[in-house]
Amino acid sequence: MKKFIINILIIVTAFIIYFLQANFFNWFTISGVMPSLFVILILFIGLFSNRITGVVYGVAIGGILDLVIGTQIGINAVGLGSIGFLAATFDKNFSKDSRATIMFMALGATLIYEIIVYILNYIVFSTNIEMINFIRILAIEIIYNLILVIILYPLIQKFGYAIENEYKGNRILTRYF
Repeated sequence: MKKFIINILIIVTAFIIYFLQANFFNWFTISGVMPSLFVILILFIGLFSNRITGVVYGVAIGGILDLVIGTQIGINAVGLGSIGFLAATFDKNFSKDSRATIMFMALGATLIYEIIVYILNYIVFSTNIEMINFIRILAIEIIYNLILVIILYPLIQKFGYAIENEYKGNRILTRYF
């Protein structure tokens, strides 16, 4: 029952993030660049739940974004699905308690997501490669995402540990105790 409620809260959070992304952050762009709140959401879902949940939510939310916003179905789904997979790898190798570590994870997730989406757009649409413009947009988006992670980290951490307790449970090895 708790997993059902957590999943409903994640879906509601995704809707709220969509409306923030579509309405609020259109007014607060930096050089025309908006933050990618869905990368942060999928990163935290993958960090605090498990690999399968992170990938499923990444592909599902990315697919919905592709249907609603995108011109080609599958690009955001692949990008966000890979972020969900990457987040579970980050969870095994890094601590979630340090704000600096979370910032590096958000930096890496944003970087990887944007590179995947850029490469897939290049392959699908055969667009020209404009590296200077891509690097400028990428740098602004990374800074924007890092600022949002700094601001939202305490709130996300509390909700994240509730997700972690439900999905992972208390799986401490008690063989020698």
